[in-house]
Amino acid sequence: MNARRKDSVRLPLPAAGALQISVSYQDERPDFAIVYVHGFGSTGFGEKSEALEAACARRGWMYATFDFRGHGQSTGTLLELRGSTLLEDLEAIREQLVSRGIRKVFPVGSSMGGWAAAWFSLRHPNSVPACVLIAPALDFVRSRWADLTEDERRRWKETGKLRVQNQWLDTEIGYGLVEEIDLFPQERLASGLTRPVLILHGMKDDVVPYTNSVAFLEKAVHPDMELRLFKNGDHRLLSYKDEMAEAACEFFARQNR
Repeated sequence: MNARRKDSVRLPLPAAGALQISVSYQDERPDFAIVYVHGFGSTGFGEKSEALEAACARRGWMYATFDFRGHGQSTGTLLELRGSTLLEDLEAIREQLVSRGIRKVFPVGSSMGGWAAAWFSLRHPNSVPACVLIAPALDFVRSRWADLTEDERRRWKETGKLRVQNQWLDTEIGYGLVEEIDLFPQERLASGLTRPVLILHGMKDDVVPYTNSVAFLEKAVHPDMELRLFKNGDHRLLSYKDEMAEAACEFFARQNR
C-alpha cells in the first residue's frame, strides 16, 4: 500500500477569515473524498473524525475534515453562525477538493453538521452521490426557537445574542440564525433530497430525539434512505464511533460502484 500523507491547510474565505482543513490521502487515490462535518460547538478533529479517517485509510480513500467558522482553529465567532455560512464553508471545502482532482464528495455530518451535510447534498446532486447523517439536527434552528419563551425570544431579537449552555460549552449565538429560518424548511429537505442517505441515531439521545429521524424518513420522498438505531446510544455516540465509521464507508462503497 502506498504511504499515506496528510496536509494541514489554512483556506482563506472570499469575504474574510479562514478555515482550518486537514486532508489525508495516498499517492494513488480515487476521484472522490469522504468529508467529516462536525456539530455545533465541536470541531472536525475529535474521536468520530479520527475513527472515520482510519476507516478511509484502510481503504486507500481520501479523507478531509475541517472546522466551521467560529469553531476550533477556524476564524470567526458563533455570533456569526448562519445556515448560509455553514453551506458556504462546505462549498469552500468542495472547491479545495476539486482543485485536487476530486469530482465527488461523500459528507458525513454529525448533529448540526448533519443539517449542513443534508442541505449541501440537496444543493449539489451532481457532486454528492450519497451522505451519512449522525444524530442529525435537521430542524435545529426551529427547535431551538420553539424551546424559548416569548420573553427569551424578544430578548434574543433585541440584543442579537442568545446564551447557550450545556455540558460541553457556554457561548452565545447571533439572531441571524433566526432571520434565515424560512430559507431552510425541513419539508423542502424531505421532498428535495434525492440522494441515498444513511442516518445513525441513538435511542437515548436527549439533545436530538431519535424520533425526529424516524419522522423525517416517514416524510422523505426518496426511497433509498436507511435508519440505524443504537438502543443504548446517546447524542455523541462515541461508544459506536468505529462501528459507525465502517458503516458509513460500506454505505458509500455501495453507492459508488
